[in-house]
Amino acid sequence: MDTISIIGAGIGGLTLGNILKQHQYDFTVYESAPEIKPVGAGIMMAVNAMQVFDKLGLKEKIEKAGNKVHRIIIANESLKTISRTEVKELEARYNSCNIAIHRAELQKILAENLNSDSIQLNHSLQKIKKEANYILDFENGNQIESQIVFGADGIKSLIRNQILKTGTIRNSGQKCWRGLVDFELPEKYHQQAFELWGKGKRFGFVKISDKKVYWYACINEKSFGKYLQVADIFYDFAPIVLQLIEATSQDNIICNTISDLTPIPKWYTENLCLIGDAAHATTPNMGQGACQAIEDAYIIGKLLEKNQDFNAIFKAFQSIRRKKVNYIVSTSHTIGKVSQWEKGNSIRNFLMGLIPESINQKMAKKIIELEM
Repeated sequence: MDTISIIGAGIGGLTLGNILKQHQYDFTVYESAPEIKPVGAGIMMAVNAMQVFDKLGLKEKIEKAGNKVHRIIIANESLKTISRTEVKELEARYNSCNIAIHRAELQKILAENLNSDSIQLNHSLQKIKKEANYILDFENGNQIESQIVFGADGIKSLIRNQILKTGTIRNSGQKCWRGLVDFELPEKYHQQAFELWGKGKRFGFVKISDKKVYWYACINEKSFGKYLQVADIFYDFAPIVLQLIEATSQDNIICNTISDLTPIPKWYTENLCLIGDAAHATTPNMGQGACQAIEDAYIIGKLLEKNQDFNAIFKAFQSIRRKKVNYIVSTSHTIGKVSQWEKGNSIRNFLMGLIPESINQKMAKKIIELEM
Protein backbone atom coordinates (compact mmCIF):
# COMPACT_ATOMS: atom_id res chain seq x y z
CA MET A 1 0.00 0.00 0.00
CA ASP A 2 1.09 3.58 -0.75
CA THR A 3 1.07 6.15 1.98
CA ILE A 4 0.90 9.01 -0.56
CA SER A 5 0.07 8.84 -4.26
CA ILE A 6 0.49 11.74 -6.66
CA ILE A 7 -1.46 11.32 -9.89
CA GLY A 8 0.32 13.08 -12.77
CA ALA A 9 4.02 13.75 -13.40
CA GLY A 10 3.52 17.20 -14.87
CA ILE A 11 5.37 20.15 -13.42
CA GLY A 12 3.00 20.41 -10.43
CA GLY A 13 3.12 16.71 -9.54
CA LEU A 14 6.90 16.52 -9.87
CA THR A 15 7.44 19.68 -7.81
CA LEU A 16 5.18 18.27 -5.10
CA GLY A 17 7.24 15.06 -5.21
CA ASN A 18 10.41 17.09 -4.68
CA ILE A 19 8.82 18.95 -1.74
CA LEU A 20 7.64 15.70 -0.11
CA LYS A 21 11.10 14.19 -0.62
CA GLN A 22 12.62 17.22 1.13
CA HIS A 23 10.28 16.50 4.06
CA GLN A 24 11.27 12.81 3.98
CA TYR A 25 7.88 11.42 3.05
CA ASP A 26 7.35 8.22 1.07
CA PHE A 27 5.25 8.74 -2.03
CA THR A 28 4.73 7.47 -5.57
CA VAL A 29 4.03 9.60 -8.64
CA TYR A 30 1.86 7.85 -11.25
CA GLU A 31 2.16 9.09 -14.82
CA SER A 32 0.06 7.89 -17.77
CA ALA A 33 2.79 8.46 -20.39
CA PRO A 34 5.18 5.57 -21.09
CA GLU A 35 8.15 7.95 -20.67
CA ILE A 36 8.84 11.53 -19.67
CA LYS A 37 9.82 12.64 -23.13
CA PRO A 38 10.33 15.95 -24.90
CA VAL A 39 6.73 16.80 -25.70
CA GLY A 40 5.17 20.19 -25.26
CA ALA A 41 6.82 23.46 -26.01
CA GLY A 42 8.45 26.29 -24.12
CA ILE A 43 7.38 27.60 -20.75
CA MET A 44 8.24 30.62 -18.64
CA MET A 45 9.20 30.01 -15.04
CA ALA A 46 8.51 33.33 -13.37
CA VAL A 47 10.32 34.62 -10.29
CA ASN A 48 7.74 33.03 -7.94
CA ALA A 49 8.43 29.54 -9.32
CA MET A 50 12.19 30.12 -9.37
CA GLN A 51 12.17 31.04 -5.66
CA VAL A 52 10.61 27.64 -4.95
CA PHE A 53 13.21 25.87 -7.10
CA ASP A 54 15.90 27.79 -5.22
CA LYS A 55 14.61 26.33 -1.95
CA LEU A 56 14.76 22.88 -3.56
CA GLY A 57 18.37 23.45 -4.64
CA LEU A 58 17.44 23.30 -8.34
CA LYS A 59 17.65 26.96 -9.34
CA GLU A 60 21.14 26.89 -10.95
CA LYS A 61 20.37 23.72 -12.89
CA ILE A 62 17.19 25.24 -14.34
CA GLU A 63 18.90 28.53 -15.14
CA LYS A 64 21.60 26.62 -17.01
CA ALA A 65 19.08 24.64 -19.05
CA GLY A 66 17.01 27.72 -19.98
CA ASN A 67 17.37 31.39 -20.82
CA LYS A 68 17.09 34.38 -18.47
CA VAL A 69 14.38 36.88 -19.38
CA HIS A 70 14.74 40.35 -17.85
CA ARG A 71 11.85 42.15 -19.49
CA ILE A 72 8.44 41.41 -20.92
CA ILE A 73 7.28 43.48 -23.87
CA ILE A 74 3.83 43.86 -25.34
CA ALA A 75 4.07 45.34 -28.84
CA ASN A 76 1.90 45.98 -31.88
CA GLU A 77 2.07 43.95 -35.11
CA SER A 78 5.17 45.76 -36.28
CA LEU A 79 7.01 45.23 -32.97
CA LYS A 80 6.55 48.78 -31.70
CA THR A 81 6.41 48.65 -27.89
CA ILE A 82 3.02 49.24 -26.25
CA SER A 83 4.05 48.37 -22.70
CA ARG A 84 7.01 46.85 -20.90
CA THR A 85 7.65 45.23 -17.56
CA GLU A 86 11.23 45.30 -16.29
CA VAL A 87 11.93 42.40 -13.98
CA LYS A 88 15.50 43.41 -12.95
CA GLU A 89 14.51 45.09 -9.67
CA LEU A 90 12.24 42.20 -8.65
CA GLU A 91 15.00 39.74 -9.59
CA ALA A 92 17.37 41.48 -7.22
CA ARG A 93 14.79 41.57 -4.43
CA TYR A 94 13.90 37.87 -4.69
CA ASN A 95 17.31 36.65 -5.83
CA SER A 96 15.71 34.80 -8.77
CA CYS A 97 14.91 35.62 -12.37
CA ASN A 98 12.39 34.61 -15.02
CA ILE A 99 13.61 31.58 -16.95
CA ALA A 100 12.23 30.56 -20.34
CA ILE A 101 12.84 26.85 -20.80
CA HIS A 102 11.74 23.80 -22.76
CA ARG A 103 8.95 22.19 -20.72
CA ALA A 104 10.52 18.73 -21.16
CA GLU A 105 13.92 19.96 -19.89
CA LEU A 106 12.26 21.25 -16.75
CA GLN A 107 10.33 18.01 -16.23
CA LYS A 108 13.55 16.05 -16.67
CA ILE A 109 15.37 18.12 -14.02
CA LEU A 110 12.48 17.67 -11.57
CA ALA A 111 12.17 13.93 -12.28
CA GLU A 112 15.91 13.26 -12.01
CA ASN A 113 15.95 14.81 -8.56
CA LEU A 114 13.55 12.10 -7.31
CA ASN A 115 14.45 8.46 -6.66
CA SER A 116 13.77 6.57 -9.86
CA ASP A 117 11.43 4.12 -8.12
CA SER A 118 9.17 6.93 -6.91
CA ILE A 119 7.87 7.56 -10.45
CA GLN A 120 5.71 4.88 -12.05
CA LEU A 121 5.29 5.49 -15.79
CA ASN A 122 2.63 3.89 -17.99
CA HIS A 123 0.07 4.23 -15.18
CA SER A 124 -3.00 5.88 -16.61
CA LEU A 125 -5.68 6.18 -13.93
CA GLN A 126 -9.02 4.75 -14.97
CA LYS A 127 -10.99 4.73 -11.77
CA ILE A 128 -10.65 5.94 -8.20
CA LYS A 129 -12.97 5.04 -5.35
CA LYS A 130 -13.01 5.69 -1.62
CA GLU A 131 -13.18 2.74 0.75
CA ALA A 132 -11.21 2.66 4.01
CA ASN A 133 -8.46 4.10 1.80
CA TYR A 134 -8.50 5.10 -1.86
CA ILE A 135 -8.47 2.34 -4.45
CA LEU A 136 -6.75 3.35 -7.68
CA ASP A 137 -7.40 1.28 -10.79
CA PHE A 138 -4.97 1.82 -13.66
CA GLU A 139 -5.45 0.96 -17.33
CA ASN A 140 -2.49 -1.44 -17.23
CA GLY A 141 -4.43 -3.65 -14.78
CA ASN A 142 -2.59 -2.56 -11.63
CA GLN A 143 -4.65 -1.72 -8.58
CA ILE A 144 -3.11 0.35 -5.79
CA GLU A 145 -4.45 1.23 -2.36
CA SER A 146 -3.41 4.62 -1.05
CA GLN A 147 -4.01 6.55 2.18
CA ILE A 148 -3.45 10.05 0.77
CA VAL A 149 -4.04 11.07 -2.85
CA PHE A 150 -2.96 14.24 -4.65
CA GLY A 151 -4.66 14.95 -7.97
CA ALA A 152 -2.08 16.69 -10.17
CA ASP A 153 -3.81 15.38 -13.26
CA GLY A 154 -4.58 18.57 -15.12
CA ILE A 155 -7.61 20.49 -16.33
CA LYS A 156 -9.45 17.30 -17.35
CA SER A 157 -8.72 15.76 -13.92
CA LEU A 158 -10.26 12.33 -13.53
CA ILE A 159 -9.86 12.64 -9.76
CA ARG A 160 -11.84 15.88 -9.72
CA ASN A 161 -14.54 14.37 -11.92
CA GLN A 162 -14.88 11.08 -10.05
CA ILE A 163 -14.38 12.12 -6.42
CA LEU A 164 -15.29 15.81 -6.16
CA LYS A 165 -17.75 15.64 -9.08
CA THR A 166 -17.26 19.28 -9.94
CA GLY A 167 -15.61 21.58 -12.48
CA THR A 168 -16.70 23.21 -15.69
CA ILE A 169 -14.11 23.68 -18.41
CA ARG A 170 -14.57 27.08 -20.08
CA ASN A 171 -13.60 27.42 -23.73
CA SER A 172 -12.09 30.85 -24.41
CA GLY A 173 -13.01 30.72 -28.11
CA GLN A 174 -9.29 31.06 -28.88
CA LYS A 175 -7.05 28.59 -30.62
CA CYS A 176 -3.31 28.54 -30.09
CA TRP A 177 -0.39 27.09 -32.03
CA ARG A 178 2.86 26.52 -30.16
CA GLY A 179 6.13 26.01 -31.96
CA LEU A 180 9.75 25.14 -31.18
CA VAL A 181 12.49 25.96 -33.65
CA ASP A 182 16.28 26.16 -33.90
CA PHE A 183 16.72 29.79 -34.86
CA GLU A 184 19.41 32.45 -34.65
CA LEU A 185 17.45 35.16 -32.86
CA PRO A 186 19.09 38.62 -33.14
CA GLU A 187 20.94 39.38 -29.91
CA LYS A 188 18.72 42.32 -28.95
CA TYR A 189 15.86 39.83 -28.41
CA HIS A 190 17.79 37.41 -26.21
CA GLN A 191 16.77 38.53 -22.73
CA GLN A 192 13.23 39.60 -23.53
CA ALA A 193 9.86 37.93 -24.02
CA PHE A 194 7.65 39.49 -26.68
CA GLU A 195 3.94 39.41 -27.36
CA LEU A 196 2.63 41.21 -30.45
CA TRP A 197 -1.04 42.19 -30.43
CA GLY A 198 -2.99 42.45 -33.68
CA LYS A 199 -6.67 42.31 -34.61
CA GLY A 200 -8.18 39.18 -33.12
CA LYS A 201 -4.74 37.57 -33.05
CA ARG A 202 -1.41 37.76 -31.25
CA PHE A 203 2.02 36.22 -31.50
CA GLY A 204 4.63 35.67 -28.79
CA PHE A 205 8.24 34.50 -28.90
CA VAL A 206 11.13 33.95 -26.51
CA LYS A 207 14.54 32.28 -26.60
CA ILE A 208 14.58 29.16 -24.41
CA SER A 209 18.16 27.86 -24.85
CA ASP A 210 21.31 28.48 -26.90
CA LYS A 211 19.68 27.35 -30.09
CA LYS A 212 15.95 27.14 -29.52
CA VAL A 213 13.16 29.69 -29.75
CA TYR A 214 9.65 29.02 -28.49
CA TRP A 215 6.75 30.84 -30.16
CA TYR A 216 2.98 30.80 -29.88
CA ALA A 217 0.24 32.21 -32.09
CA CYS A 218 -3.32 32.73 -30.84
CA ILE A 219 -6.43 33.59 -32.81
CA ASN A 220 -10.14 34.15 -32.20
CA GLU A 221 -11.45 30.96 -33.71
CA LYS A 222 -14.71 32.37 -35.06
CA SER A 223 -12.91 35.04 -37.11
CA PHE A 224 -10.19 32.88 -38.58
CA GLY A 225 -11.98 29.62 -39.17
CA LYS A 226 -11.36 29.89 -42.90
CA TYR A 227 -7.56 29.96 -42.62
CA LEU A 228 -5.72 26.70 -42.37
CA GLN A 229 -2.09 27.77 -42.13
CA VAL A 230 -0.77 29.84 -39.27
CA ALA A 231 1.58 31.70 -41.68
CA ASP A 232 -1.42 32.93 -43.73
CA ILE A 233 -2.95 34.51 -40.63
CA PHE A 234 0.14 36.41 -39.51
CA TYR A 235 1.23 37.69 -42.95
CA ASP A 236 0.87 41.34 -41.77
CA PHE A 237 3.06 41.02 -38.65
CA ALA A 238 6.75 41.99 -38.27
CA PRO A 239 9.01 39.94 -40.61
CA ILE A 240 10.56 37.98 -37.73
CA VAL A 241 7.15 36.43 -37.04
CA LEU A 242 6.90 34.84 -40.47
CA GLN A 243 10.56 33.84 -40.35
CA LEU A 244 9.94 31.94 -37.10
CA ILE A 245 6.79 30.25 -38.38
CA GLU A 246 8.34 29.28 -41.70
CA ALA A 247 11.50 27.90 -40.09
CA THR A 248 9.46 25.53 -37.88
CA SER A 249 8.73 22.02 -39.10
CA GLN A 250 5.11 20.84 -38.85
CA ASP A 251 5.93 18.14 -36.29
CA ASN A 252 7.32 20.80 -33.94
CA ILE A 253 4.00 22.66 -33.88
CA ILE A 254 1.13 21.73 -31.59
CA CYS A 255 -2.31 23.28 -31.69
CA ASN A 256 -4.85 23.51 -28.84
CA THR A 257 -7.98 25.34 -27.86
CA ILE A 258 -7.34 27.66 -24.90
CA SER A 259 -9.54 26.95 -21.91
CA ASP A 260 -9.68 27.33 -18.16
CA LEU A 261 -11.70 26.06 -15.21
CA THR A 262 -14.61 27.92 -13.65
CA PRO A 263 -13.61 28.23 -9.94
CA ILE A 264 -14.74 25.13 -8.04
CA PRO A 265 -16.08 25.26 -4.46
CA LYS A 266 -13.62 22.85 -2.88
CA TRP A 267 -10.22 21.47 -3.87
CA TYR A 268 -10.12 18.69 -1.28
CA THR A 269 -12.08 16.03 0.55
CA GLU A 270 -11.01 13.50 3.18
CA ASN A 271 -7.38 12.45 2.51
CA LEU A 272 -7.46 13.80 -1.04
CA CYS A 273 -6.46 17.13 -2.55
CA LEU A 274 -6.20 18.64 -6.04
CA ILE A 275 -3.31 20.88 -7.04
CA GLY A 276 -2.42 22.94 -10.11
CA ASP A 277 -4.68 22.79 -13.17
CA ALA A 278 -6.83 20.08 -11.60
CA ALA A 279 -7.91 22.63 -8.98
CA HIS A 280 -7.63 25.99 -10.75
CA ALA A 281 -6.63 25.78 -14.42
CA THR A 282 -5.99 29.19 -15.96
CA THR A 283 -5.55 30.44 -19.51
CA PRO A 284 -1.85 30.98 -20.36
CA ASN A 285 -2.12 34.76 -20.77
CA MET A 286 -0.11 35.57 -17.64
CA GLY A 287 2.32 32.66 -17.98
CA GLN A 288 1.28 31.50 -14.53
CA GLY A 289 -0.39 28.08 -14.99
CA ALA A 290 2.58 25.90 -14.08
CA CYS A 291 3.96 28.57 -11.72
CA GLN A 292 0.77 28.39 -9.64
CA ALA A 293 1.02 24.58 -9.48
CA ILE A 294 4.58 25.04 -8.18
CA GLU A 295 3.34 27.50 -5.57
CA ASP A 296 0.68 24.98 -4.52
CA ALA A 297 3.39 22.40 -3.86
CA TYR A 298 5.48 24.97 -1.98
CA ILE A 299 2.59 25.99 0.32
CA ILE A 300 1.81 22.34 1.11
CA GLY A 301 5.50 21.99 2.06
CA LYS A 302 5.38 25.06 4.31
CA LEU A 303 2.27 23.72 6.06
CA LEU A 304 3.96 20.33 6.57
CA GLU A 305 6.65 22.08 8.62
CA LYS A 306 4.06 22.82 11.33
CA ASN A 307 1.57 20.01 11.02
CA GLN A 308 1.48 16.37 9.89
CA ASP A 309 -2.31 16.12 9.66
CA PHE A 310 -2.97 16.16 5.92
CA ASN A 311 -6.67 17.00 6.26
CA ALA A 312 -5.88 20.09 8.31
CA ILE A 313 -3.21 20.97 5.74
CA PHE A 314 -5.63 20.65 2.80
CA LYS A 315 -8.07 23.02 4.47
CA ALA A 316 -5.38 25.59 5.28
CA PHE A 317 -3.87 25.18 1.80
CA GLN A 318 -7.10 26.13 0.04
CA SER A 319 -7.74 29.12 2.28
CA ILE A 320 -4.20 30.44 1.74
CA ARG A 321 -4.10 29.89 -2.04
CA ARG A 322 -7.67 30.62 -3.08
CA LYS A 323 -7.58 34.39 -3.41
CA LYS A 324 -4.41 34.54 -5.50
CA VAL A 325 -5.34 31.81 -7.96
CA ASN A 326 -8.84 33.25 -8.45
CA TYR A 327 -7.24 36.61 -9.20
CA ILE A 328 -4.91 35.00 -11.74
CA VAL A 329 -7.65 32.96 -13.43
CA SER A 330 -9.95 35.98 -13.82
CA THR A 331 -7.21 38.48 -14.79
CA SER A 332 -5.75 36.04 -17.30
CA HIS A 333 -9.23 35.47 -18.78
CA THR A 334 -9.67 39.24 -19.20
CA ILE A 335 -6.21 39.73 -20.74
CA GLY A 336 -7.07 36.99 -23.23
CA LYS A 337 -10.14 38.92 -24.33
CA VAL A 338 -8.48 42.37 -24.44
CA SER A 339 -5.36 41.13 -26.25
CA GLN A 340 -7.50 39.78 -29.08
CA TRP A 341 -9.95 42.61 -29.63
CA GLU A 342 -10.90 43.03 -33.24
CA LYS A 343 -11.95 46.69 -33.02
CA GLY A 344 -10.55 49.74 -31.27
CA ASN A 345 -7.05 48.28 -31.10
CA SER A 346 -5.22 51.55 -31.53
CA ILE A 347 -7.19 53.06 -28.64
CA ARG A 348 -6.44 49.98 -26.54
CA ASN A 349 -2.74 50.19 -27.39
CA PHE A 350 -2.70 53.91 -26.62
CA LEU A 351 -4.39 53.43 -23.23
CA MET A 352 -2.10 50.54 -22.35
CA GLY A 353 0.86 52.72 -23.24
CA LEU A 354 -0.33 55.24 -20.64
CA ILE A 355 -0.10 52.73 -17.81
CA PRO A 356 3.09 53.68 -15.94
CA GLU A 357 5.71 50.98 -15.70
CA SER A 358 5.43 51.18 -11.91
CA ILE A 359 1.88 49.76 -12.19
CA ASN A 360 3.13 46.86 -14.33
CA GLN A 361 5.83 46.30 -11.70
CA LYS A 362 3.22 46.32 -8.94
CA MET A 363 1.12 43.73 -10.72
CA ALA A 364 4.23 41.61 -11.32
CA LYS A 365 5.12 41.87 -7.61
CA LYS A 366 1.63 40.81 -6.57
CA ILE A 367 1.95 37.72 -8.74
CA ILE A 368 5.49 36.68 -7.81
CA GLU A 369 5.31 37.14 -4.06
CA LEU A 370 4.89 33.81 -2.30
CA GLU A 371 2.17 33.71 0.33
CA MET A 372 4.31 32.10 3.02
